[in-house]
Amino acid sequence: MFFSLGWVTALVAGIFALHVVQKLCFPYFWKDVFYLVKVIRYGARLEIFKMTSKVVTIIDRFVQQAERIPTKPFLIYEGVTYTYQDINERSNKLANVFLEQGMLKKGDSVALLMNNEPDFICVWFGLIKLGCAVAFLNTNIKSRSLLHCFNCCGAKTLVVGAGYNGLIFLEDNISVWAMKNESSHTEVQTLLDKMDKASDKPTPPALRAATSLKAATLYIFTSGTTGLPKAAVITHLQSLKAAAGFWAYGGSEDDVVYIPLPLYHSAASLIGVGGTIEMGATCVLKKKFSASQFWNDCRKYDVTIFQYIGELCRYLCNQPKAEGEKKHKVHMGVGNGLRQDVWREFHRRFGEIRMCELYGSTEGNLCFMNHIGKIGAVGRSNFFYKLLFKYDLVRYDMVRDEPVRNSQGFCQHVNKGETGLLLSKIGASSPFFGYAGSKQLTEKKLMRNVFVKGDVYFNTGDLMAEDAEDFICFKDRVGDTFRWKGENVATTEVTEVLGLVDFIQEANVYGVEIPGNEGRAGMAAIIVRPECEFSGKKLFDHVLNDLPGYARPLFIRLQESMEMTGTFKQQKFNLVESGFNPSTICSPLYFLDFSEKSYVPLTNTLYGSILAGERKL
Repeated sequence: MFFSLGWVTALVAGIFALHVVQKLCFPYFWKDVFYLVKVIRYGARLEIFKMTSKVVTIIDRFVQQAERIPTKPFLIYEGVTYTYQDINERSNKLANVFLEQGMLKKGDSVALLMNNEPDFICVWFGLIKLGCAVAFLNTNIKSRSLLHCFNCCGAKTLVVGAGYNGLIFLEDNISVWAMKNESSHTEVQTLLDKMDKASDKPTPPALRAATSLKAATLYIFTSGTTGLPKAAVITHLQSLKAAAGFWAYGGSEDDVVYIPLPLYHSAASLIGVGGTIEMGATCVLKKKFSASQFWNDCRKYDVTIFQYIGELCRYLCNQPKAEGEKKHKVHMGVGNGLRQDVWREFHRRFGEIRMCELYGSTEGNLCFMNHIGKIGAVGRSNFFYKLLFKYDLVRYDMVRDEPVRNSQGFCQHVNKGETGLLLSKIGASSPFFGYAGSKQLTEKKLMRNVFVKGDVYFNTGDLMAEDAEDFICFKDRVGDTFRWKGENVATTEVTEVLGLVDFIQEANVYGVEIPGNEGRAGMAAIIVRPECEFSGKKLFDHVLNDLPGYARPLFIRLQESMEMTGTFKQQKFNLVESGFNPSTICSPLYFLDFSEKSYVPLTNTLYGSILAGERKL
């Protein structure tokens, strides 16, 4: 008996010791295990699709959910609830309109230009039910870009929503359909009238059936700061992976998802709508994001998960403080681009909501997810994750604007904690499908002979770092980082430091050229909080104490608003182009003056002395 008791005691002590060692040395072990199990389970499902050729697509999942839970709310828009059955039948009507017209066939591409509204989803689903690929056009598109977008994806049909008929220019080979005909063009056909008379019976399943996960189902246009949009090819494989995001983070059918992002963006359509379908949950669609209405909407509709991107959370933190800010049911936010200072302020203001950062471009073949919730990280890796997904961080030369290669012509790995260019290996398990209509653009995203002859990697264009605990942190975009005084300046890091100044509401950091000087000098466009005043002395003291000399912004530009992209990312290009000339810029400008120990107004005289090399930089 004593012998047995001794063994039991030893066993318990051993288990306890292992538990202590695990907590101290591998604190994230079980969270990593549970997350990886989910990833492997979902990946196995996709592999079964490949082997059996029985691909269950997002639209198949939606039809299944509509049959399983027909009366459950799927979509709430401006106070009106649409069930799974409602959306399914309305999308059937649209599919039948085009089927009866006989103008579309399986494999055709159709362009969609529409604001966030229920019919965006109905048109999308209806066209997919016909086996068509749908091109989501950015609603900020200009007329000159429209034909380019058509040529990229080969679309011959355009469906437009309210407010966009004025953009229409009619080509002989392009058929235009409007939900409501608001233009004088008699050639534009109206959908609503025909949908009212159309059958809501399902179209033949064979039309939407996919035999390959690699078949294109969408084209989503990625908008850079310059040039024409690029049509990223979205396959069934990519859309299925994106739809698993909420589920991987622990979402369920009981959740209500708030989608304030534009549906033409992959975050809202693939992760938001697709994720809602995968869980069998409900989503609240917002026509346009409103910081003042956000929390009222969350309380009104019992929202539990919300999507964010870029500066959205900062806008919420900049709202006037109100009573009961922590009284809501939101337990999770999913998105990317959340800065550390905003993350902490968001928690302080609105409670310990689990913020789930993820990383991945629309066209990319790699995704990171910060399932731990560590502030400042966009994702997490580990030994097992690296076995499944082949990625590397390589040294990057900021002066030459290219990866560093050794004497054999191969790239060099960075050490732990060092910043490097993120590359993702292209292979059977992580394919890259490129851009429609342009082999040149696709090739530009590829890097060949990276570590051995013949290998091919996707160049993300992002500078990242992986710390000792395997957390992945975003540092900057290649091109956003600039070089000054022989040092690399990461705009995100400077922005975070400026965000700690009490009178600064928002900052956008970039580099500007000064004739006669190498590299680019730091400049920051800032918005001053409404209740505060700009203090050149206070800002001078702050940057002097918290930033190295090469990273301190030499110039400050005060603005009332910040120019943003359609996906809430700060626009830098126009700011960089306008430079720091006070005679051409109406906004107040300031210069870092060491003799005055303050940021002083940038006058024409001072500007001239800077160009003449008479001022310390």
